[in-house]
Amino acid sequence: MTVYGLDIGGTKIETAIFDDNLNLLKSWRVKTPVNDYYSFLNIIEQQIATADKITNAQCNVGIGMPGLINAQGKVLSANIPCATNMHITDDLTKLLKRPIALKNDTRCFALSEATKGAGNGYSRVFGAIIGTGAAGGLCINGKLEETQLAIAGEYGHLPLSATLQQKYQLPIFTCGCGLSGCVESYIAGPGIARLYQHLTGTAQDAKYWHKQLKQGNMQAIAVLECYLDILGETFAALTKLQEPEIIVLGGGLSLITEIVAQLPQAIEAHLFAGFSSPQVVAAKFGDSSGVRGAAILGLQCNE
Repeated sequence: MTVYGLDIGGTKIETAIFDDNLNLLKSWRVKTPVNDYYSFLNIIEQQIATADKITNAQCNVGIGMPGLINAQGKVLSANIPCATNMHITDDLTKLLKRPIALKNDTRCFALSEATKGAGNGYSRVFGAIIGTGAAGGLCINGKLEETQLAIAGEYGHLPLSATLQQKYQLPIFTCGCGLSGCVESYIAGPGIARLYQHLTGTAQDAKYWHKQLKQGNMQAIAVLECYLDILGETFAALTKLQEPEIIVLGGGLSLITEIVAQLPQAIEAHLFAGFSSPQVVAAKFGDSSGVRGAAILGLQCNE
């Protein structure tokens, strides 16, 4: 059985065709229309029509996109504002005339890495994106955790603890979600720049910080220590609540080896004495994990 995966982002839509063993057969990208909903639906319809011509079939579709879907089926997406308050799953099901499975893109990442990815062989896998944002999802025995509100996995919107706020005298930021003090403001890519400016008094981006870190700069090391303290406490809270056996990291910051290597120790510093951190590893499928996870959703439409 052939299946289509779509990874929809704020700048591009990646469409990929997989066989039932998740071997990639073909993929391509187009620009995402973010301000007009009908243009958005139309561009998706065009990609599926192209895929149908390639396969000479009408295959299931799995879609991952940033945002949340509430109990009424309405989307909330800061990256794709035209989709907000729309019933996108219903609209696409009618438009494409086939089963549609749609989830948050970070949940698709988690599903991909739990399915013959870096989390293969573990029963409880938490996939965590740390890039421009911070979110993820828990997979149990190869299946995404299903919850009523569909917000489980939004670890980036846990609040910064008063302990760490006072320890580093950190400013409190208003998050893009509308809440204040979300850890995403400190641990996602832009958060590195905020921490760097706060701790050094100099405005620099994450790339500059990483370059300085590689050179052994003491200020950059201090930023890393603060960053790991916040991320470690966040994942310790997640571990206390969900007990993943392994945490698989994706996104741009997961490529920084110092973060992946030192994170277990940082997590243990915020766990109970005598308890160990889950294993922490980088993703196996990297940038391809999102679209691969979307395709797995499409395959599961028949289950």
